[in-house]
Amino acid sequence: MKIMKRPNILLTGTPGVGKTTLGKELAQRTGLTYVNVGDLAQEGQLFDGFDEEYQCPVLDEDRVVDELEDKMGDGGVIVDYHGCDFFPERWFQIVFVLRTDNTNLYSRLEGRGYTGKKLQDNVQCEIFQTIYEEAMEAYKEEIVHQLPSNEPEDLDRNLEQIVQWMEQWMKDNN
Repeated sequence: MKIMKRPNILLTGTPGVGKTTLGKELAQRTGLTYVNVGDLAQEGQLFDGFDEEYQCPVLDEDRVVDELEDKMGDGGVIVDYHGCDFFPERWFQIVFVLRTDNTNLYSRLEGRGYTGKKLQDNVQCEIFQTIYEEAMEAYKEEIVHQLPSNEPEDLDRNLEQIVQWMEQWMKDNN
């Protein structure tokens, strides 16, 4: 296996918590490669059917993993997706689960056009910490961290914290 000069970072959390905003800004600041799994799947048609209940395509997780495998081995990749348990554990040096207050999340999802069951299920997912628990089961506990994502100041603090972590990782591993 290649020695990575830069870490791979997973940004995960319920839809609407701010993963994409954080990921794009982080990539801009650090020069890491940003990958939004939803966009990657759309571009490569990496789907396995359509979910009528939620009115969205079903991700073909195996094809996504195949698509990302070579890139992840080189390091220096930020992956943004609301699911996390299908990625190989070896890919990531750190996992950040973004968390948002339910009233903020509800407003954000409504603004995206989420309604009914899709809206309720995503807010419940946040209430029950579903993504955080999924991350804790899929990765070593010491690499999984929760970050608040409610206000613009949280974005700045989170960026600062991740950049500091990354700089330390690079000192320790190069």
